Amino acid sequence: MNRIEGKTLEEVLNLYSTQKGVEVSDITYEVVEEKKGILGIGSKVVVDVYCSKDIEEFLVQYLDSYFKGLLLDVEIDLEVKDGSYRIMLNADNNAILIGKNGQTLQALNTVVRSAVSSTFKKRVHVMIDINNYKQDRYAKVKMTAKRIAKTVQRTKVSAVLDPMPNDERKVIHQYLSDMAHIRTESEGEGKNRRLRIIYDEQKA
Repeated sequence: MNRIEGKTLEEVLNLYSTQKGVEVSDITYEVVEEKKGILGIGSKVVVDVYCSKDIEEFLVQYLDSYFKGLLLDVEIDLEVKDGSYRIMLNADNNAILIGKNGQTLQALNTVVRSAVSSTFKKRVHVMIDINNYKQDRYAKVKMTAKRIAKTVQRTKVSAVLDPMPNDERKVIHQYLSDMAHIRTESEGEGKNRRLRIIYDEQKA
């Protein structure tokens, strides 16, 4: 987030646009203070501004500082697609970064998302992965969910999956959304939040 002062909002946005090499339409801003002058004399506007480049720089710097603090040498590769920020990490020992059942990686995702969303005062979609662990994990949970959902279709008896992180529950929600006679609901609190796969006679 950058705080810039100028005589007019247009002046501030054009200045920032030139500094960052982006279009004015790509800038997100919030007017913090505005003072109207007399015939334009003495007018002032203070604006908080940022663009996607600022978010990218924040994410890389935050992670770089984080890993240096842990004395870890980690490669950081960031890709932006459709407004989402996908970060691929690679270290000499990726298992340490992943943790047991992916818990360390999940915690890192939570911390970084909270930090970037707090800094830019908006929900920023960030996914941190290590050697495609998350993508492989998503594939596994989808296979498990599909197998259980087919059993629910056959027996008409609902089933409850083991507790899992929000992103994995979301993947399953979406994956099973078009499955006949199957709907999903999350239940429980905190680390015990899990997914229930429910037989629904009326859903074709």
